[in-house]
Amino acid sequence: MSKTTKTGASAGLDHVSAPRVPVPPRSCDCHVHIFDPARFPYVPQRTYTPGTATVQDLLAFERRLGIERVVLVQPSGYGTDNRCLVDALAQLGKDRARGVAVIDPQRTTAAELEALHSAGVRSIRLNLEVRGDHSADRARAAVKQALDVVSGPKWSIQIYADLKVIDGISDTLAEAKTPIVLDHFGGLRAEQGINQEGFSKLVTLARERNVYVKLSAPYRASKHPDYADLAPYVRALVDAAPQHLIWASDWPHTGSSSNRGGDLSQVEPFRVINDGQVLDLLAQWVPEARMRQEILAENAARLYGFA
Repeated sequence: MSKTTKTGASAGLDHVSAPRVPVPPRSCDCHVHIFDPARFPYVPQRTYTPGTATVQDLLAFERRLGIERVVLVQPSGYGTDNRCLVDALAQLGKDRARGVAVIDPQRTTAAELEALHSAGVRSIRLNLEVRGDHSADRARAAVKQALDVVSGPKWSIQIYADLKVIDGISDTLAEAKTPIVLDHFGGLRAEQGINQEGFSKLVTLARERNVYVKLSAPYRASKHPDYADLAPYVRALVDAAPQHLIWASDWPHTGSSSNRGGDLSQVEPFRVINDGQVLDLLAQWVPEARMRQEILAENAARLYGFA
């Protein structure tokens, strides 16, 4: 499973194989991005310039995997301008897609929230990791502010943060009445070991509270060539809370914020990731077909309101 990057600026399929273990019907890829700069320019206040990954590219990718449903996540390159997200949701339709928007909680009106809901948005995103923000106090304040916003449309809150940050705000997450979704294995770092700070609290949150953990982008959690060191973490989460786990690819696989030099004139290549092999890893980690049905289909349908 390569962790290198592409030389091209657009998403492609040459490196993606179909999974050997077919996914169940109505499986959902719960974290993908659309980048369409020709139609929707990126915001100036961004940390990188991604290539192009259109709705048609996404459909071809998911067909290769056999996945029927997707959750589109607003990428940081578009800031709070959700026009590309809304356009993509319209192209895909509500039977197939839901969205996770990024908003300014202090300026977004009730009418704007209603319009996003009508478009298929069911969550807002707090992307703390892309800014390198590891302050638990600021994270807690952001979550509390977001909780006030989503209480009306009854959306979830999606958080991308380091596991130590999650640990630092675990009391706030435990008290939340709305679903909380934690990106990319909850921000854990596999090389730090199963006893790393925050992991036991993550398991407890998933088991006892309304907290979902996204099994997504293993390259963000593991430095191992085949992500083998993630197996005990997945097993611990599956044994504790299979009903609160969802799967996602993180397509089209943007780079790492730690490797960016700030030159926005340079298009950052996408990583080369064989998501068919990643799905086969899931089948190894979770050999129970019933649990894979929950993780790949049922939990996402409940969380994002698919029929």
